[in-house]
Formats: sequence, structure tokens, C-alpha cells
Amino acid sequence: MSYKIEYNHKGKISGRFELPASKSISNRVLIINALSGSDKSVANLAKCDDTDVMVKALTSDSHLVDIGAAGTSMRFLTAYLSIKPGEWIITGSQRMKERPIQILVDALRSIGADIEYAENEGFPPLKIRGKEIKGGDVEIDGSVSSQYISALMMIAPMLKKGLRIHLLNGVASVPYINLTLWIMNQFGADASFSGNIIEVKPTKYKPIDYIVESDWTGASYWFQIAALADVDEIFLPALFEKTMQGDGVLGDIFSHLGVSTEFADGGVKLRKTEVREETGVFEWNFIDCPDLAQTVVVTCCVLNRKFRFTGLKSLKIKETNRILALQQELKKFGYILTEPEEGALEWNGEKCDEDANISVDTYKDHRMAMAFAPIVLRHAPFVVNEPEVVSKSYPDYWKEFGKIEGVKISNS
Repeated sequence: MSYKIEYNHKGKISGRFELPASKSISNRVLIINALSGSDKSVANLAKCDDTDVMVKALTSDSHLVDIGAAGTSMRFLTAYLSIKPGEWIITGSQRMKERPIQILVDALRSIGADIEYAENEGFPPLKIRGKEIKGGDVEIDGSVSSQYISALMMIAPMLKKGLRIHLLNGVASVPYINLTLWIMNQFGADASFSGNIIEVKPTKYKPIDYIVESDWTGASYWFQIAALADVDEIFLPALFEKTMQGDGVLGDIFSHLGVSTEFADGGVKLRKTEVREETGVFEWNFIDCPDLAQTVVVTCCVLNRKFRFTGLKSLKIKETNRILALQQELKKFGYILTEPEEGALEWNGEKCDEDANISVDTYKDHRMAMAFAPIVLRHAPFVVNEPEVVSKSYPDYWKEFGKIEGVKISNS
């Protein structure tokens, strides 16, 4: 499937646009809720592929768990199943079988987990024999993915000795670790994070009622729209100023790109403002918010804003190699991006000729589709391939994007 998207300017954009509930919170709460033994359902769960997969895995009687393209589910469930009695096989899409998981498997094995590789060493699918694990001390590389760390953290209260996690080589996405910690402690865990050590005591979870906040990552595409279009006011409901979501830094990032943020009426109001440092090179370290990178990279290019972004090492092991995908797809629009070093991406203003008829490939990556669509607000019509990939995190994205007056979306 492909969508042709076009935009005929009809005046200033204004209105309320709905967001998905936070996938990051939903998936953590689902694991912890299951570990607590609760029979209570979680309110306002994210409605997306990743969360649907998690719900299915946690409620199914099958010992074959297929998580498709859901990387978060693969990591969280690998740890969860390692302490759930029984024999399990966890697998996924072809891309998932190419995404490394050895760092997590090695860490789990070091504290007694029984896990084998069913096909290729270091990659899913996995054979897991769930059993009681004593816990204790474990070392893990903290620079690659915070999801490995969160996976260990969430099972830690169920271990006889709890867990002391020693983080090596720095820590990626600290806000996501803090988010996991925050939710765990809401469920009665005794967990702390200081320096490079996370300590979780063997204090079992208690069932509680839980309501999930809206998704700040999903909000990023509306910040992008506010930056690229002529906007009066965009209102996004159920976003909170005191959020534990790492992507809550959006307001600060986009203040450099001409968008003001006001918390009011139970959500966020976005308006135009003066662009800061308009002629300078925009620099930002995305180590704590890597899922915002595609949105901000695309926005800067379309605004002709030179940038140098770092902290992007984890982008290469996401749904696709997002560094390469951004370079390939933005080149179609005439922007030449370079990778000056590992984990960095740069645009110094270099351009080339645009493709005559642009067709954006999404690489089975939901964030590629959503980050590129708003380009049409300043560009001639173009095609987006496999637009249905947005179901992974924001199933109603095209519906909400189509509510913008002047936007037309049609099958191509």
C-alpha cells in the first residue's frame, strides 16, 4: 500500500489532535502488573501493535510467543519469561531476527537464566526455560539500549536476592531507566539508581489501579507540524508538565525551531514563536531521547537549519538502521546528511537535486512514516510507501493528520 499526500494551504492550522497513550508506560505497566499477580486491568492502554503484542503474550496459554516487529516486547518478555515456569520460544519478524539481544541474554545467564539461541548466536528466536532465579550482582553495557536494563530491573523484585545492576560504559536513555524505576516503585518495589548502580531489593510488587499518560513521542509529530506550517494553535490533550517520559524535552528542543509550549487545560498548546539561534548550527545530544531524532532531523532540513546531532548510536539497532534510512530518504528531497562519527548525524547545508517524483520508503519503521509526512506542508505532493506501519505506535496518525484543513491523503 502507498499513500499520496498533498497540502493546499487553507489558512492557519488550529484545533485539537488526539494522541495515543504512552507505549513506553503501557508496556512497562503490563509487565509489572503481571508480575504483581494483579487481576486488575490497566486503564488507557496504548492502542498499537507493540502493546497489543504484549497483551497477547501475557494472556495467551501458548508457549510460542511471536512478537512480530516489537523490539520492546522482545526485550521485556525475554526477561519476564526467564522467571516464568515453563518452556518458551520467543520469536519475531525477519528484522527482529537481525536485531541483537546477546547483551541481555548474557546478563540473564550470568544470574542463572536458562536461555538458548534457536537459530543464530546472539539473535532471536530464543528458547527459554523459565525458573526461579536467585539474582545478586550483574554487569551490563549501559551504552547500547536502556531496554535491556529495564528488562532486568522489572524482574528484579521477584528474585530471591534482588538485583544490583552495574552499568558499564556509560548509560543510554537515562530518562527511560528513571521511568521504569518510577513505575516499579509505584507498584511497591524498593528500587534506586545512583551513579552507575541500580539496586532493587527483593520486595514483591503490590497490585494497584493504573491510568496511562499520553505519549510524548507521538506528540513530536505535532511539534514538527507546528514548526513547518502556519499555525494558530494546536492542542494536544493529556500531556503533563511533570512527566517521567524522556521525550518530554520536546518543548525545549522545539523552542529552537520556532514553537512555543504552554501547559493548560489538561494538555499542551503549541504556537509559533521566534526561532532561536536561527543562523547557527543546532546541536543536541539525543542520548536520552533517541526516538525524537528522526522528527527533529527532518524538521531541521526542511527549515534549512544546519545541525550536528549526537547520542544516536542506538538508532542503528531500531526497527531499521535509522541513520542510513534518514540519509537515503532525505537525499530524495535534496539534503545530503553525513555521519561524522559513530552515533552522530550532521547536515552542513549541502544539497543535491531532488528526485523528480518522490516516493518515501519507510523500511517497516513507523517513525519514518510519521517523521516524513509533515514535509508536505512545505513541499509538492509525494508518496509514502507502507503507511500502515504507523499502527506500531500511533494507529490513528493518518486520521489525525488528515484533520488538518488542506491535507489530502489518497491511495496511490
